[in-house]
Amino acid sequence: MSKVFYVTTPIYYVNAEPHIGHAYTTVMADFLARFHRLDGYDSYFLTGTDEHGEKIYQAAEKADTDPQSFCDRISQRFSEAWRVLDISNDDFIRTTEERHKAVVRRVLETVHASGDIYYDEYAGIYCVGCERFLTDKELVDGKCPDHLIEPENRREGNYFFRMEKYRQWLRDHIRDNPSFIRPEGYKNEVLGMLAESIGDLSISRPKDRVPWGIELPWDSDHVTYVWFDALINYISALGFSDDQRYTDYWPATQHMIGKDILKAHAVFWPTMLKAAGLPIYQHLNVGGFLMGHDGQKMSKSLGNVVDPFQLAEKFGPDAVRYYLLKDTVYGQDSSVGEHLLIDRYNADLANDLGNLLSRARALIGRHMDGVLPTPEQQAGDQEVIAEGTALIGRVRPLVGELRIFEALETVMQFVRMLNRYFNDEAPWKLAKDPEQHGRLGTVLYNCVEGLRIVSVLMEPAMPGKARQVRIDLGLGDFTFADIEEWGGAMPGTKMPAEAEILFPKTETEKPKQQQTPKKKKQGPKKEPDVREEKGEISIDDFFNVQLRVAQVTAAEKVEKADKLLKLTLDLGDEIRTVVSGIAEWYQPEDLPGTKVVLVANLKPAKLRGIISEGMILAADDGQGNLTLVSPAQDIAIGAEVR
Repeated sequence: MSKVFYVTTPIYYVNAEPHIGHAYTTVMADFLARFHRLDGYDSYFLTGTDEHGEKIYQAAEKADTDPQSFCDRISQRFSEAWRVLDISNDDFIRTTEERHKAVVRRVLETVHASGDIYYDEYAGIYCVGCERFLTDKELVDGKCPDHLIEPENRREGNYFFRMEKYRQWLRDHIRDNPSFIRPEGYKNEVLGMLAESIGDLSISRPKDRVPWGIELPWDSDHVTYVWFDALINYISALGFSDDQRYTDYWPATQHMIGKDILKAHAVFWPTMLKAAGLPIYQHLNVGGFLMGHDGQKMSKSLGNVVDPFQLAEKFGPDAVRYYLLKDTVYGQDSSVGEHLLIDRYNADLANDLGNLLSRARALIGRHMDGVLPTPEQQAGDQEVIAEGTALIGRVRPLVGELRIFEALETVMQFVRMLNRYFNDEAPWKLAKDPEQHGRLGTVLYNCVEGLRIVSVLMEPAMPGKARQVRIDLGLGDFTFADIEEWGGAMPGTKMPAEAEILFPKTETEKPKQQQTPKKKKQGPKKEPDVREEKGEISIDDFFNVQLRVAQVTAAEKVEKADKLLKLTLDLGDEIRTVVSGIAEWYQPEDLPGTKVVLVANLKPAKLRGIISEGMILAADDGQGNLTLVSPAQDIAIGAEVR
């Protein structure tokens, strides 16, 4: 097969319920699987649950149940969660299944027979949360940085895998394949790990201490270390090694993981594969953490936890999926919250996409008897046609580089272009002139055809709502091959007479900011300081202003506002919309790529129906000339201005 795509999530550990981090990685993988299916790939998507190890055994004991029953219950929660978010996985692997255990035993036997597994006693510091021995260098203030607990001292006899033997090979492989680990920052982090000895890996636990695991084929007194078990799921689910799925899909493997399990996937896993004589996966794609709306790591005690399944119940799975994909930069930490979801939902989906669909449908129903007209294209229509047919070619490379938020923004820019086209052509005015009936039909046809293309490109992000767009227009399903040319919406198509509002607007209260307690009045009112009369502020006031470097990724004029431009800004860890009064001095097409300084902690405000999330700085020479403030030297976006 020439076009094959295999994407995996981590198999999620069943010691806890599914949460926003699990949902984020799974939605990202689902987007890629759906995208490649629509692009003609034989695409296979795997997820599942990791069910062995010390933590599971302890959690089952705490729940007063046996480990298998505990795993059955939590694994079912994950399976149900993915149905809620409309996840299209082809398989759901569980490490307690015999099909998986058999492959683990085969791989263990192969590596053992080669001499790369040996028995030894080891003493060191052990983190139960990580289920591995740590080094002193990995600790922060004497604690595991991931679980914030002090590791315990352990001495026990285990079997070890000669991982150090493959360190230089792995360093060379990563250097020779620059895109092996993405984004690049994580590749450099792994190369840093490999710059010095990584030691050998303990791959067993005494059965009398950890009875819940896969027995070693040559020693029934030991069970397999959870990572040497779990990682093998990626090939056991393909029927390694005599199943055609393994032959077809494994060379095209794309692993999606969170950065907290980078070492296991970037060091343990490739060296295991090398020792077993197996091919290495194609890409390791590493996502960042999702933080609370306050920028802090999510914690129930802080009250900033976001439940994606409650959000899906409240706003629908497509809104949650779109938000997670559109408002995060893959590989970087991102802040998430319900109010941010609603802002994105209203701006992109309700205002831009849903409103265009409703207006086009209304006019076709009122003036075309609900039948899609035959267009008579003119010179003024060619820009929209050219942009629409070029869209898939622009989106493909962005998705290939995991710049999903940019891919979706590219599609939304075309939606905004369609809205401008609609407003400029004013079909409601054309409808009043019988001689303009043909022109009216052409404008409405082009809006429908544009929406068809948009719906196909949006389907990986919003499978339900994207299909509903086409249903509301009387259209069927299409692939990416069907949107490379204009005209796939067939004239004569009859639209349904009735359709619900696709994205009804919603409102929510913004999270409350902590207020500084007011000081009690003490004594008579003092005379104002001279500096206060000049408008001076204190150093404390100044430090409350957060200035950050941002890059303009898109710019457009605000309708019926000569002085305003709507800017899309990339801060590295998030995307924001800002409305700025600079249209007199800057053309929209001149701004993308420009770095600006953003007041990042300004309270959002609604300007001309658009939520503006900050303010950019500009200098005024006092003679009517305005210049944007930009860094004098190239600096990373998101950098704080001090």
